[in-house]
Amino acid sequence: MKTLIVEDNFVNRLILQKFLNTYGATHIAVNGKEAIEAVLLALNADEPYDLICMDVLMPEMDGMTALRHIRELEVEKGMDPKAGCKIIMTTSVDDTKNIAAAIEDGCDSYMIKPLSMPKLLWELRSFGLVA
Repeated sequence: MKTLIVEDNFVNRLILQKFLNTYGATHIAVNGKEAIEAVLLALNADEPYDLICMDVLMPEMDGMTALRHIRELEVEKGMDPKAGCKIIMTTSVDDTKNIAAAIEDGCDSYMIKPLSMPKLLWELRSFGLVA
């Protein structure tokens, strides 16, 4: 499994990276702009990400904007966004409006911080990314 962690907080990045390294390669982006660049590079190399864990509130470009751009890139590359990369929004933003907007914009799951690693593992299994 190839994962991109998009998180501006060092401790949160470290926790996710330590957990997800068990299942494959993990790359890091510290904001939405870097996430889009990483996804574009991966798509152009024909080595797309299997999973993106992305914060909502970040400097330079927020996760919601990056989510929309990533799904647009997938469509431009001829991919069905529903069959593309699994995107989990990992955030402290816990309100119905943002959750609904993220799902409408194409995220596959929305997890509230602090993250539960057993719940994250359950999500990865439900996506068929890990056994």
